[in-house]
Amino acid sequence: MDIFDKTVNNMGPLGQFADRIHGYFAFPYLEGEISNKMKFRGKEMLVWSLNNYLGLANHPEVRKADADAAEKYGLATPMGARMMSGQTPLHEQLENELAAFVGKESAFLLNYGYQGMVSIIDAMTDRKDVVVYDSESHACIVDGLRLHMGKRFVFPHNNIENLRKQLERATRIANDTGGGILVITEGVFGMSGDLGKLDEIVALKKEFDFRLLVDDAHGFGTMGRTGAGVGEHLGVMDQVDIYFGTFAKSMASIGAFVASNQKVIYYLMYNMRSQIFAKSLPMPLVAGALKRLELIRNNPELREKLWKITRLLQDGLKKMEFNLGNTQSPVTPVFLSGEASEGTNLAFDLRENFNIFCSVVGYPVVPKGVIIIRMIPTAMHTEEDVSYTLEAFTTIKQNLNNGKYNTGKIVDISEPEFLT
Repeated sequence: MDIFDKTVNNMGPLGQFADRIHGYFAFPYLEGEISNKMKFRGKEMLVWSLNNYLGLANHPEVRKADADAAEKYGLATPMGARMMSGQTPLHEQLENELAAFVGKESAFLLNYGYQGMVSIIDAMTDRKDVVVYDSESHACIVDGLRLHMGKRFVFPHNNIENLRKQLERATRIANDTGGGILVITEGVFGMSGDLGKLDEIVALKKEFDFRLLVDDAHGFGTMGRTGAGVGEHLGVMDQVDIYFGTFAKSMASIGAFVASNQKVIYYLMYNMRSQIFAKSLPMPLVAGALKRLELIRNNPELREKLWKITRLLQDGLKKMEFNLGNTQSPVTPVFLSGEASEGTNLAFDLRENFNIFCSVVGYPVVPKGVIIIRMIPTAMHTEEDVSYTLEAFTTIKQNLNNGKYNTGKIVDISEPEFLT
């Protein structure tokens, strides 16, 4: 079979709907300055879909730092990979400041979060080692584990008793192979918003010999007394052996970092293939990240505003008897019952008739019969934004319960009268 025929004849679980959803439900254009309100298809929308938690994307100091660095260095500097010709004092300064912020000896910059996590797992483990990971781990963790040639065991989400059983299995195998054990979980789980039980996981170190890797993409900047993440929030940061954070959420940029003890970071610097064979992070991104980190450290009011909006939104939805699951973070999932087509029609109604842009997730991303409206409050949102949204959701819930969205098909966005 021709490989092109194979791909176009099997577009995948989401790709099979591409002709109906592309440009609207998938790959939509959001235009204008990144904020609580942006343009979608020519209409102003109240946007609850961006991980711009602290509102740094268009902070004037951030914009100036980005522009000044771009003018001074351009986007090409430094040329080459860090190991060969791409090392600069500014890269090292950012690493040192990140390490200090999260309470670790050392840190290493990564070009991308997704790519970085895949490469961390690949570099830290070999065929003798055993990995134990949470069932709701992000795709970057799952894809990293696909490179792992040794054993791996999954425990049901946040089920510590089952984690103990998997560690017992892992210990027996590691004793036979002479390998080690790596436990992987997340700080904030990005879809459900609940926290990894880091305090209960590190308590298991009294019984088992393992190291803990935490992906805290959504926790970095939002959780903890200073914003240093879920480890700080739960008081166990010193027991997190490898801490991973990304610049794509609270920092509103591109890039990531990994932090640990100095020897482990030195090992990763010389063994992470995704960094050894990739061009160094451009100087404007490094300089911009330094400014963003400075603002996170010195402006706790940004985090306080985020949490004020988060509590207003979540408390309001709970009073209206919406199911938010077990979220303990700004990530606000609204769980509804319905089929995937109802989810797309609901999203259409929100956008076209209420001017609210939310990410709506259905099967195959979540189980059949489940719809999640995933909302991200930010420091850019206002109390008025929350009030308007709660009013709209009252109507949306009634429409769903009354079967308005149960048309049996995905809305054709060329039909202007649909759902009006």
